[in-house]
Amino acid sequence: MSTSVQGAATATDVSTVDVESAAQADSRHDLPSSLDASASRLRSRSELAIMRADKDDARGERAETYELPTMPPDAVARSRGVRQESVEAPPRLSSLASSHVHHAPGAAQSREVLARTPAQHRAAGWHLFAFCFVLFFQGWNDGSTGPLLPRIQDFYGLDYAVVSLIFILNAVGFVVGAATIVPLVERFGMGKVITSGAFLQLVAYGICLQGAQANAFLGGLPEDTATKLGLLHGAYGFGAFAAPLAATYFSTQDHWSYHYIINLGLSVINFVILTVVFRFKSQDVAMQDAGYGPVPVESSSGRGGQYGTILSIRAVYFLAAFVLIYDGVEVTLGGWIVTFIIREREGGPSSGYISSGFFGGLAVGRLVLLWLNKRIGERRVITLYSIICIALQVTVWTVPSSAGNAVAVSMIGLLMGPIYPIMVGQTSKILPRFVLSAALGLINGLGQTGSALLPFMTGVLANKFGISSLQPLVLSMMVSMTVIWFAIPKGNQRQE
Repeated sequence: MSTSVQGAATATDVSTVDVESAAQADSRHDLPSSLDASASRLRSRSELAIMRADKDDARGERAETYELPTMPPDAVARSRGVRQESVEAPPRLSSLASSHVHHAPGAAQSREVLARTPAQHRAAGWHLFAFCFVLFFQGWNDGSTGPLLPRIQDFYGLDYAVVSLIFILNAVGFVVGAATIVPLVERFGMGKVITSGAFLQLVAYGICLQGAQANAFLGGLPEDTATKLGLLHGAYGFGAFAAPLAATYFSTQDHWSYHYIINLGLSVINFVILTVVFRFKSQDVAMQDAGYGPVPVESSSGRGGQYGTILSIRAVYFLAAFVLIYDGVEVTLGGWIVTFIIREREGGPSSGYISSGFFGGLAVGRLVLLWLNKRIGERRVITLYSIICIALQVTVWTVPSSAGNAVAVSMIGLLMGPIYPIMVGQTSKILPRFVLSAALGLINGLGQTGSALLPFMTGVLANKFGISSLQPLVLSMMVSMTVIWFAIPKGNQRQE
């Protein structure tokens, strides 16, 4: 009788072993000892089967199937006709047993996740720390504007429309960064681009070049993506929370512009951290340092290259519109709520701390609501948070209480906090991984248009109708954001 053993030593290699034995012997005892269940295993699951046929049935048409353990290396060698006394199992087989491959939408294959060394874990930790500081500083920069806005307006004698040009000019840099990030990264690599962005930030440029790279790097990781994105954007929230505390103090002083000396110091620290951690390395090299394989590269057909691929995906337009409104609502509330409370609710100079409450809620929500996001489901939870934010915004508009408004604004920040990192995670599941960095840069840049457009519209409307026009504008934008979310397609879930 002839028994055929079929097994996969790797994901694509299939070999067959023929074992000759006496007809009366039990097939289990006829198998080589190396195929015993206690033998070393290459993978955690066995896909082997023994086909035992009758003597007259050479094709095995009346075959019986038995589940057997994974074929070890020495059996694989014999199945290929290699004669050797013994084949030692390669070291760290136990780590290979738990390996798995993640497949990204639009890419043939992503990175293999193998057991990582302590040095690789440390490298991954430093990467996360550096990116978190980037977003902390970006949050600090955004959170500084709101408390200083009334002082800037009074100091220079500006009306609402003119002072709101601050938001317009800030967004111009983001749009330029979004348009140039793809050729810059392709030519110089992630490490040089992100560090150059930190250097340019010393003279007020470069935030977009850093933020897009941080989101793309962590959004493309094969494990713990949601947690790391939550930490990343939580760092942004903490920066935006801390900045109004300092800015509110300086807004009451004669030399209010001294606040920007702190910005300069943080910018220098940011540049040093990025230089030391990444040392101008490309994203592929940084990924390998952290124990991940390189990002898959696929050629983009057509004249447009990566941009052509990105612009051919309909979901990109919905994502960009969603981020445009989200960023606009976030910056409009954080920037104009202090002016609204002072002028409409007769709040004092300490009203600047309400901006801290909003951004503090933003930071806390991105961390403490992680468990709820996973329990309810990321797509459903955004709908839930958006509806509650709309209800809270109605109370800010209709209830004439500075204390009540402050609480409601903080709660809005808490619930809006998780929305952006969830959106980044969904983007990494929808778009091909080889265009993820460029796509996030483009979406981010277009989103920053909203962070200029909505605050500027607020200034124009406030010039004509008063600052009370802030509330209906923000409310209508929240409703629009919720509707657009339903149009964004679901992404394929990656294993983590």
